[in-house]
Order: sequence, then C-alpha cells, then structure tokens
Amino acid sequence: MSKLPNNTTSSLAAEKLASHNPSAPAPSHLPDSMISSVSLLPEGKRLILFTRHSLRERSDGNGFASYQLPLTPKGRILAKSWGRWLAGHLPYSLDVDSISSPIGRCLDTAQLMQEGAGLRRDIVHQSLLVEPGSLVTEPDIANPIFKEIGVLNFINRFLQGNLEGTKNAYQGGLDILSLFYQNQPQHGHLMLAVSHDTLLSAFLAVMFDVVEIDWNDWPKMMEGVFLWFDDKPFEQASAYFVWRGKVYVRPIQNLLEGYLAAGFHPNKLLLPPEVKWT
Repeated sequence: MSKLPNNTTSSLAAEKLASHNPSAPAPSHLPDSMISSVSLLPEGKRLILFTRHSLRERSDGNGFASYQLPLTPKGRILAKSWGRWLAGHLPYSLDVDSISSPIGRCLDTAQLMQEGAGLRRDIVHQSLLVEPGSLVTEPDIANPIFKEIGVLNFINRFLQGNLEGTKNAYQGGLDILSLFYQNQPQHGHLMLAVSHDTLLSAFLAVMFDVVEIDWNDWPKMMEGVFLWFDDKPFEQASAYFVWRGKVYVRPIQNLLEGYLAAGFHPNKLLLPPEVKWT
C-alpha cells in the first residue's frame, strides 16, 4: 500500500484547471498515470516534466542499476513516441533546451523525446540530477550503505535523517526545486528534466512531507511529475505539481522553515542568487 498521501486536501480545485482529453491512444508501455496527469494540466504555465528515464535493461534484485545499462529497444521507441505525443496533444511547445542526468540512458531519453517532438535542442548535463551530486555528498560513506541495505531502505533512511554521507532531506528537495526555478522555460513551454528513480522518489517524498515510502510509491520508467511555480520570488513562491492524476501545491516557505528548524544554515542551500535572508 502506498505511503504517499491519497487525499486531495492540498490539491487545486478542479475548476481552476484546463482539461485536456486527448483522443489519441497513449504510447505503448507508458505508465497509465501520465495520461491522467496530462488531463489536469493548466494552460500557459512555465511547465517542467521531471521524469525518470525510459525503459532500460534489467538491474539486479536489489535495485542496483549500473550507470552503463542502456535503454532497451522498446525504451527507445517509448521515449520517442512520448515526445511525439506530448508535442501533438499539449498546448505547450517543447522547443526548449532540456536538462538531464549525464548518464547515457537519461541523455538518450531526452534526445529521443526531442526527436519525437521534431526538435533538436541542447541537453544540458546537470549534476543535481544524478548521484553522487544531488542527495549524496560523500559517496565513500554512502555507497557501501546503499549496497548493504538496498535502494528503498536507503531512501527511507535519507528521508528520516538517518543516513551518513547525504544532505538533509529538505536541502535535497530545495536544491532540486531551485534548479527547476532557475531553469524555467517561457510561458507556454515545457522543459524536460530527465533523471533516475531514486532522485524522483526522494523529491516527491519531500514534497509530500513523508518520511517513509514503499514500492507502490516508486516511479516507473518513463513516469514523471509535471511541475510549475507561480510568478513570485523563489522564497515566496509555491510549487504546483501533478503526480499520478492529482494536483498538489507546496509553498516553498514551508520547506525552508523545515530546513531551518532542523538546525541547518541557509548558506548550504543552492538557492537562486536573488534570495535574501533576514
């Protein structure tokens, strides 16, 4: 059973959302949640799709996926088909540079989605979308723990603040939000941000303010969260996100307060340069 919230108390009122009900079938092997999420997207936002990469070769039973594992042939077709579908059915332009983990299967996912949309834009390698570099700060300490306890236990211990060699969970979430805030596309455009299951699952848990998740919460390959901000300075803004067919809102100030309450100093955060602390 999922440990993420099921209710919609923090969701936007449905009447505030523009409804998109595309008639074309979804690409084969695309997680069902993506089409239900698309139907809830508003129009005219500076939209970001933070997604796990497409279908890759199998890892071992503990979730240890070598960074050398490529996309499968079906995964390549899915990424291209999904890009084509989004370009053809959303009132958004994908004609914007993408950001991605520098790992091959993520770069390939971004490139193939662009290709499906009829585009060839830059794909910026982003260290905050891969490990080590995003949540893990001391891989010599964290990696042996990861191999010992497995990926799900690793993420839960990270969320509970019980894991050496990593950031505070609020810091991890805020750093990724700051990255997205600083790379927002123009209004009416959709930017792709391609990453891995560990980062996406941890980010969503922080956004939902939970300290434990289970496998039902785990993002599938090519599953992602749509996200946008209101037009305010970072520390005053709210992040709106659509995950598995529901829309949620999280004030960034709440995350900042949680981080400071845990006893950490804001100078460790990768905040936009214009953020002022009083």
